[in-house]
Amino acid sequence: MRVAVRGLATLARMDAVELVLRKYDGRPHRRVTGHLLGTDKFGTWIGTPRGTLVTYSYGWRRRERTREDSVRLIPATGWWMAMFSAAPARAEIYCDVTTPAEQTGPAQFTVIDLDIDVLRMRPDGRVLIDDEDEFTHNRTRFAYPPDVVEQALAATAELSSGLATNTEPFATHYQTWLSPKT
Repeated sequence: MRVAVRGLATLARMDAVELVLRKYDGRPHRRVTGHLLGTDKFGTWIGTPRGTLVTYSYGWRRRERTREDSVRLIPATGWWMAMFSAAPARAEIYCDVTTPAEQTGPAQFTVIDLDIDVLRMRPDGRVLIDDEDEFTHNRTRFAYPPDVVEQALAATAELSSGLATNTEPFATHYQTWLSPKT
């Protein structure tokens, strides 16, 4: 089955798709290669099964394998990217506030990570906003333009509300993509 993916060349289901996150100054931040699962009204879904390699460009861990099956959503519109993880992951949903995804290769999406993360935790469903201090620091350090700041803060509020109120795709919809497909 072949699917059109938001401006990417037509790819077959399960073709490799690379997700690249950079910081505002262009530095590499994180990258992971998953498998295209398909698209729907919410965006493009990419599977990253347990054991998928994630490469980091910061800190002490440079390469790590994922511990649980996950699906990642690149939204049809929005200043974020989400990862939905199977149990027993502590974070059921982990959202990066980012610039909208851009095609940067035949099967590659790149976003600029804007520091703020919004998470929904297991088992109690708590919603956490993380790294606001990093956003505050970097918005000055890298001189984020006012429209970038406005979009990042609006995305944080949208994600926080969506995760807290179980608005789709954050309620149950993602589970159809996380379930094994044959």
